[in-house]
Amino acid sequence: MRIKTRLSCPCGAGITGSDEDDLVEKTRSHLADVHPGMNYSRDEILFIAY
Repeated sequence: MRIKTRLSCPCGAGITGSDEDDLVEKTRSHLADVHPGMNYSRDEILFIAY
């Protein structure tokens, strides 16, 4: 299985993590700061990550 470390948010932000845990943490932080009320599970975040 390939480790996913990048995600492109529909708002145009690019999020990069050092590993999947870091990517999920940074994505959740981005969502809280820029898109309040939008909550995604770890699996949902990794589904759209690459």
